[in-house]
Amino acid sequence: MDGVHQDITVGTKRGSDELFSTVSNGLYIMSTAANGNDSKKFKGDIRGPGVPSRVIHIRKLPSDITEAEVISLGLPFGDVTNLLMLKAKNQAFLEMNSEEAAQNMVGYYSTVMPIIRHHPVYVQFSNHKELKTDNSPNQERAQAALRALSTSHVDTALATPSSVLRVVVENLVYPVSLDALCQIFSKFGTVLRIIVFTKNSQFQALLQYPDGASAQAAKLSLDGQNIYNGCCTLRISFSKLTSLNVKYNNEKSRDFTRPDLPSGDSQPTMEHPAMAAAFTPGIISAAPYAGATHAFPPAFTIQPAGLTVPALPGGLASLSLPGATRLGFPPLPAGVCVLLISNLNPERVTPHCLFILFGVYGDVMRVKILFNKKENALVQMSDSTQAQLAMSHLSGQQLHGRSLRITLSKHTSVQLPREGHEDQGLTKDYSNSPLHRFKKPGSKNYSNIFPPSATLHLSNIPPSVVEDDLKMLFSSSGAVVKAFKFFQKDHKMALIQMGSVEEAIECLIEFHNHDLGENHHLRVSFSKSSI
Repeated sequence: MDGVHQDITVGTKRGSDELFSTVSNGLYIMSTAANGNDSKKFKGDIRGPGVPSRVIHIRKLPSDITEAEVISLGLPFGDVTNLLMLKAKNQAFLEMNSEEAAQNMVGYYSTVMPIIRHHPVYVQFSNHKELKTDNSPNQERAQAALRALSTSHVDTALATPSSVLRVVVENLVYPVSLDALCQIFSKFGTVLRIIVFTKNSQFQALLQYPDGASAQAAKLSLDGQNIYNGCCTLRISFSKLTSLNVKYNNEKSRDFTRPDLPSGDSQPTMEHPAMAAAFTPGIISAAPYAGATHAFPPAFTIQPAGLTVPALPGGLASLSLPGATRLGFPPLPAGVCVLLISNLNPERVTPHCLFILFGVYGDVMRVKILFNKKENALVQMSDSTQAQLAMSHLSGQQLHGRSLRITLSKHTSVQLPREGHEDQGLTKDYSNSPLHRFKKPGSKNYSNIFPPSATLHLSNIPPSVVEDDLKMLFSSSGAVVKAFKFFQKDHKMALIQMGSVEEAIECLIEFHNHDLGENHHLRVSFSKSSI
């Protein structure tokens, strides 16, 4: 399958096309009128392939890229100590403060391709171990950007900023949860406490770091960025509060230093009068991201899960990590709606299974399991926003005993087999499926998108079906039913808790759209609640 190998290995190959000619023991970039750069000398040892280096080579940059945007690619991983821009070649070199920081950066971007202004860019180790640059005007501009943006150049003599940030989310098109904010902001330091609330019809949060430097770095990187493409814009300011007092750990408030706090009634109590006045029931009930302990950057790449991680104003990069370590989700470039799924169980996976699972997060158009490599599949979503939602929620989840690995495919669509060419039913077209959850504009399903959980939400239950019927149905798959509860006011809906998240995923796949009789087909989705 053409392109599949490239999909899997994206971002991991070393720079065969670095722009250096070797002279003696040094490396020189020759100045020409074409590239508009003054002569810059780049000295470094020649490195063998696969050898980590503090110097990162970045290729395929947009022609109008700024120094700040390039630096923002590195800032989430450590201090950037030097920068060399080759704008005419659409390339740049970043020098990190340590090899460890560089390894973290290359490792991260080998999993999640950074996208700047809708252009995928490629990140790899340089063959050289340090940057030596001169004092040309171009280089002075790069050094000025470094001083302005690197955390190592924060003037500690200045008044220390507050460690508490006030965050307002404007243009709230998609739900934003406490967990999502934690993921975003913890890239810049440990989030100690967070409270979310609605004030003046705006979704807001108060978030506390251990120190002002982390708060300052987060504000610098995230202020003005969109969590999702074109919407959910972060407006960040320093709060006058010096600390937050959280009484409950739930979807509205969290104190990560006090895991022993009760969950309360989902209504956090705040002792500070300003917080008490500000807090009203939040408009957001969805928790688009699971296990928030890391943050994602907001301006580079992903959509409804689209936080990009620019670490600078105007920066357009977004980061996202799989599973529990996922960082954040940049907006996907328009048109990128095909996902490559790998590490599938070839004995059990089917196109239908992937259609139902990925259909929780968007409308699946086509699915192709690769003929010669059945542990890999391509899933085409209806748009890049839904592709990002699916990738952010399902990366790292267990399916049929294996951890899903999900990346963006370079394919723009999934091709159907040519007429007369049988592919054993491995390619399916679902573009006209009646099971799409999001085909109606403004569907309430958009506000009920949650990460996979052990508790499932059941709906469209006919009056004749009782608790034991449903418990028996879900047990028939071999899964363990730990708890069950009908909704008090509406027996058409219920919650059922399975023995594990993996069991719940497999039950959702098996029983969504199950015929319960009386012209009722069961609807199954993940719940944010527990029983």
